[in-house]
Amino acid sequence: MDLDEIDRLRERHPAWRLLRAHNAPLILAFLGGRFIEGNRGAVPAGELVSALDDFLYAVHRTEPERYVADPAAYLDDWATPEAGWLRRFYPAASDEVHYEATPALERAYAWIQSLRSRAFVGTESRLQTAVDLLRQIVHGSETDADQRIAEIERRQAAIEAELAAARRGRFDTLDDTALRERYQQFAATARELLRDFREVEENFRSLDRSAREKIAGWGGGKGELLADLVSSRMDITASDQGRSFQAFYDLLLSEERQSELTDLLGAVQSLPQLPVDSRLRGVHHDWADAAERTQQTVRNLSEQLRRFLEDQVWVENRRVLDLVRTVEAAALAARETPPLDIGLVVDQPGVPIALPFERPLYDPQPDVAVDSLPAPAELDVTELDGLLTQRFVDTERLTENIRAVVPPRTSVALDEIIALYPVEEGIAEILGYLSLHGHGITVETTDEQTVIGYADSGGAPRRVRMNRALVRRA
Repeated sequence: MDLDEIDRLRERHPAWRLLRAHNAPLILAFLGGRFIEGNRGAVPAGELVSALDDFLYAVHRTEPERYVADPAAYLDDWATPEAGWLRRFYPAASDEVHYEATPALERAYAWIQSLRSRAFVGTESRLQTAVDLLRQIVHGSETDADQRIAEIERRQAAIEAELAAARRGRFDTLDDTALRERYQQFAATARELLRDFREVEENFRSLDRSAREKIAGWGGGKGELLADLVSSRMDITASDQGRSFQAFYDLLLSEERQSELTDLLGAVQSLPQLPVDSRLRGVHHDWADAAERTQQTVRNLSEQLRRFLEDQVWVENRRVLDLVRTVEAAALAARETPPLDIGLVVDQPGVPIALPFERPLYDPQPDVAVDSLPAPAELDVTELDGLLTQRFVDTERLTENIRAVVPPRTSVALDEIIALYPVEEGIAEILGYLSLHGHGITVETTDEQTVIGYADSGGAPRRVRMNRALVRRA
């Protein structure tokens, strides 16, 4: 990292600003213990203000002049965008403000915890972990079947040798130092997982926020916006972070793995050589709660898309009802006070009159001989090739495309549907869309011009200029 980058982080990163704040000990002690040590999610404002008031009361018993501001004022300052240590929001189905810790608070608190002096620094267990990871990388990426078989046989031989030694009563156990070292590494990894969940949740929340901003300021068609939002959702889900989180979540939901974790944690906590940490006894439940909060953020994005579609349908239906009421009001007004100038307007001053004797006499025409047989000619094979190579357009597939995009009682432009489902059969497929009638689907054309691009059978790009068509579902 260069000097300019470090300088920017010092001025802009919320975690660095927290460490520079004059009341940083209060922030880290209270918020760190309340949210991070307790692994709490969103907390109502009333509950958090009461807890901070109790915390300040304990501080004022020894230092009356320290931190004399109101607890609610402290929380408001910590939740401002300039601070960024708390997230303030209204959850669904609640009229009370809630507060939630941010990843910046998590990082600052983790750095403060890393400054603690440790009784010993374990290296042997971490070396074994590093070697195991290297083995997983090398053997997990091996594509040679012989190499994989050799590695599996090596592990099998080692397990059989260990099993035979155990049957003879000869086996090695970890000493107290090795147990404490591995327990320390497990505790650090468990807390790091909870910290990582907050960062993943913040990334998903940023995606949800950007989706809401796009929906609020969108003025185009629904198809384009949905394609943009779905592609953004797929990008973060298909990323390395998204795939890793989904794999972890699926593994955590396994009933067998939950039972194994519970038994292992209970056995570890019962060892007299290790310090008792009550938080680690149920850390797998904390993992599940943090993962569920992250999944809830993803579900909020899907719910936002559904509400957007429902709102658009409601707006269109409301517009139709307003037009119907306008026509009804105009009809009632015309019934009470009919207009005086209503009538039939004739362009010519009179009606043309044709006398019977002005008609010409009958004039018989001579018979015409017609030869209905075609003249003999050679059959042009190339003319039949164009007929035989015609491609069949599956109108059922076109109907399913429309039903997948157009909600009931709404209409969508044909070019928006083709943008989501590209043309496969050339101009014949576009004509197939225009010919769809029945099963609750109608196609109407407007006076507005549009250009639709497609590829012909040879893959060459083509464009067709036509009147914009609206596809409507009953």
